[in-house]
Amino acid sequence: MTKIIAEIGINHNGSIELCKQLIMLAKVSGCDYAKIQKRNPDVCVPEHQKIKRKMTPWGEMSYLEYKYHIEFSEEQIKELCEYSKSLGIEFFASVWDCDSVKVMAKYTNIGKIGSACITNLKLCKAAREAFDTLIISTGMSTEEEIKACVDVCNPDVIMHTNSTYPCPVSDLNLKYIHWLKKKYPTAEIGWSGHEYGLVTTFAAVAMGATWVERHVTLDRNMWGSDQTSSIEPSGLIKLVKGIKDIGKAVQYEPGPRKLFIGESAKRASLRKK
Repeated sequence: MTKIIAEIGINHNGSIELCKQLIMLAKVSGCDYAKIQKRNPDVCVPEHQKIKRKMTPWGEMSYLEYKYHIEFSEEQIKELCEYSKSLGIEFFASVWDCDSVKVMAKYTNIGKIGSACITNLKLCKAAREAFDTLIISTGMSTEEEIKACVDVCNPDVIMHTNSTYPCPVSDLNLKYIHWLKKKYPTAEIGWSGHEYGLVTTFAAVAMGATWVERHVTLDRNMWGSDQTSSIEPSGLIKLVKGIKDIGKAVQYEPGPRKLFIGESAKRASLRKK
């Protein structure tokens, strides 16, 4: 069955209570995982951006201060992991730097390298050594960059994605899923979607994606850069049900036609002679 990740990302806006609500949403909807992003802002924010001013709902501040405002401490990460465990859903993060790898590896055995970081081969190697299950996304990357990342960290899951937020459906290039499955037969191939709607994610599953990740939010009108390309609660419930229905519909391997129980009863009533 396809594994489903509710990508909370930074949609929690630095609020642990909002993050817990989104984890609960992921659990109630039937997702397998809830995920955030973990950074050390001092390392991840370029020097020329650190002092830039930014207007936020919490007032005007430097870009570095803003990044710290929406970042969880290790103590909060531990709390979120324990909360998720109490609900029966696994919690993990996309790690943006080696410091974050060390923090997350204390509390979970799964991690992800996001599209923006797959050219950081030092980070990819550190994540591979730290996590039993490693996922990468391939957005905004060339074929050569993807291969270099795979060669270094041998990821368990390779996710096709387009990193435009939101992504026009004409740019999704879903057939790249087939390319990845053929090129990397030992890895599972997934889909990380940033498009509007659910139909194309269903298509990705039907085309063979065994992992799916979509951004989630309580309200797309909330403040934040990723909110508009996220799925609200009713949409997430529909997404999970649809993916599970597709899994049931394609569960049988190709072969001679099967005669199912429901058909047998119909056949008996219509073919009496």
